[in-house]
Amino acid sequence: MASQIDFITHDGTKVPIVFEQADKLPIFNLQLVFTNSGYIQDGKLPGITTMVSNILHEGTKKDGGTKFAKLLENKAISLDISHGFETFVLEINSLKTEKQYAISLLNKLLKDPNITNDTIKKLQKQQLSRVAQKQFDFDFVASSGLKKMMFKNTPLEHSSIGDEKSIKKIDKKSIQNHIKKLFNLNNLIVVGGGDITLKEFKDIIKPLLENFNRYAKTNSKYIKPSTQAKEQSIKKDTKQAYIYFGSSYNMRYDDKDSYKAKVASFILGGSGFGSRLMEEIRVKRGLAYSIYSHTVLNKTNSYFTGYMQTQLKNEKKAKKLIVKIIDDFIKNGVTKDELKTAKEFLKGSSALKYETFSQKQRRAFDLYYKGFSQDYDKKQLEKIDNLTISELNSFIAKRDEIRELFFFIVTK
Repeated sequence: MASQIDFITHDGTKVPIVFEQADKLPIFNLQLVFTNSGYIQDGKLPGITTMVSNILHEGTKKDGGTKFAKLLENKAISLDISHGFETFVLEINSLKTEKQYAISLLNKLLKDPNITNDTIKKLQKQQLSRVAQKQFDFDFVASSGLKKMMFKNTPLEHSSIGDEKSIKKIDKKSIQNHIKKLFNLNNLIVVGGGDITLKEFKDIIKPLLENFNRYAKTNSKYIKPSTQAKEQSIKKDTKQAYIYFGSSYNMRYDDKDSYKAKVASFILGGSGFGSRLMEEIRVKRGLAYSIYSHTVLNKTNSYFTGYMQTQLKNEKKAKKLIVKIIDDFIKNGVTKDELKTAKEFLKGSSALKYETFSQKQRRAFDLYYKGFSQDYDKKQLEKIDNLTISELNSFIAKRDEIRELFFFIVTK
């Protein structure tokens, strides 16, 4: 069955439900997705949303992490708490025969999370250790450095795990207050399904909604990257250069020409072998093992970004070549063969992306979250199929902003 969009009313609030019935699979899935509740809400305590996520993996105060995990394991139930920049997600999966028990365990967790000083101290140590380890992950160093330049003084300036200073400031009170802010009933979208009817699904999730307070619906401001291109490098004990680059991209996620952006991005650097950047830098010149670029079109931000690794001696040459390739791409556009290949791949691979139950659910949620109809992908593919080379090249010629590149390089 196709995904259904419905609502459940609680405390005067209509909570959206994105539901997918799969009566041939004896499973139950539930995702409580809180929008505008990812690490965009960290504020002056970068890393606190990650800390909340980790605490909810520590079970209840009564049972503790080990016993609670055993209760899940005994019934083959998986519970995952995750977050991105814009969302915070509580997800539970079980066999359909264990759905009531799975719900009861999630309810216990929400009513009695293991927020103790000992748990916080343990998780602080773990998070501080991750921060220290990340300093030797040069891809992380370069990508984080690029975002700090591009999004200075915005929530995107910080990584999701925070830094040493902010993590040490996180305490019991700040975590309790942050949970209240994240778990806003007005920001909730329920996703789920399996071998269960929509009516049964609504009945079974009602007790969970009692755990969430209703505050004013929050909407984040759109975050624009800086337009003043800069270059920065940092010296590390490395045997190769890590080159990360990016720029502003003057397009919103719901722009009518977003399908053109998808095709252009695929041809420039998103398709691996066959992309313009890979062909020019690796295949023809052997300057890198791989190089990629892509366009990000989110509800709260849009930008162009890419990365590569190269031998230290080739660092400057590779950087200049990136600039030249992108400049040529804007000036001259794509070839007929590139457009043909892109169309064939994008059309052929689309069905493979949404084969599984979980893939269909994720896509159905994403479409609802962005305000698109459930047949949006089909319409986009039709537009891609009818896209002419003159239309695409005219669109690319207007993307002059991606020439203003930021570079962050980790080098010797």
